[in-house]
Amino acid sequence: MFGTATDFRKSLLNWYDRSRRDLPWRVSPDAPPGAKPDPYHVLVSEAMLQQTQVATVIPYFRRFIERLPTLAHLAGADEQDVLRLWQGLGYYSRARNLQGTAKIVVERFSGQLPRRLQDLISLPGVGRYTAGAIASLAFDEPAPILDGNVVRVLCRIDKVEDDPRRPQVRELLWRRAEEMLPKERVGDFNSALMELGATVCTARSPKCMFCPVQRHCAAFAAGVQERIPPPVKAKTRPVEKRWTICVRRGEEWLIEQRPAKGRWAGMWQFVSIVAGEGSPSARDVKKLTGLRVSTPRRIGAVSHGLTHRQYEFEVFACEVKPVVRACGEVSPRRWVTLEGLSAHPSPRPHLKIAELLARP
Repeated sequence: MFGTATDFRKSLLNWYDRSRRDLPWRVSPDAPPGAKPDPYHVLVSEAMLQQTQVATVIPYFRRFIERLPTLAHLAGADEQDVLRLWQGLGYYSRARNLQGTAKIVVERFSGQLPRRLQDLISLPGVGRYTAGAIASLAFDEPAPILDGNVVRVLCRIDKVEDDPRRPQVRELLWRRAEEMLPKERVGDFNSALMELGATVCTARSPKCMFCPVQRHCAAFAAGVQERIPPPVKAKTRPVEKRWTICVRRGEEWLIEQRPAKGRWAGMWQFVSIVAGEGSPSARDVKKLTGLRVSTPRRIGAVSHGLTHRQYEFEVFACEVKPVVRACGEVSPRRWVTLEGLSAHPSPRPHLKIAELLARP
């Protein structure tokens, strides 16, 4: 880093005071000097922001806080209600870990998030970064943070051309993040680093002419900021194919609850199985559900990409025949209208399937 650390901190904080985004989990710009955000708001926002863009998170955060305004409310909520509030954000283990954290904080810490990193890291789903974010943003504790935005800023400032995903490089960046912390306004400084990476020092086409710490940046001085950090090589994602069989009885559709563990755990979906050859038959549906149905007809397909795999759902619809027997007991099942589906937390691809069914 060129120039003094003191000058770097001052330039960055001055820019942050002028330019920071007004986000609902942050202290309002009109708040008195020294005001700190609600630790619960920091916890919820950090959980939501993992793997998710700020613009996407904002409406989910507002709705979540409106329904569950405190850790105690979250700890006492029904898991299905928590999943409904999270529906559409994906990575649902974050929601379960968040509620698990709330329960532990209520039981062990009298409902108050702890300040110490050791206590924070002991909570479900709270790793080194999230613990540092809560400690510094909510309590102004001298804790470093290292998310993707901060990694990019530090790599460019110090002209780190090695891959930051390598453990040795990662540890180097953690040390640098700690060395750069100011004695005061630690939370604002960490927020400013994240803000700089999100809005100016972006992955593509960084806005170096508007950067408040440009003269401290070794990568900019060498003209290599576009190449730092090195891009991630795209990996081929395996494709998993499913048949989704939408069984109709009048205005109602049959849904089933997924197992308590695994992907989309505990959520509700239309009857789905691993795809076979050709198309599912009425006999296949009877084996699955115990219901006599018309021959399933194909009505469309839905694709859904995750970080490490791609799902392809081939969607079929069929009608229950007049003699109705009880649904199979493979997993909990129930009949709902498409409007009633909103009361059951469902994975995003099944929400898209519901849109297919709603078409004339």
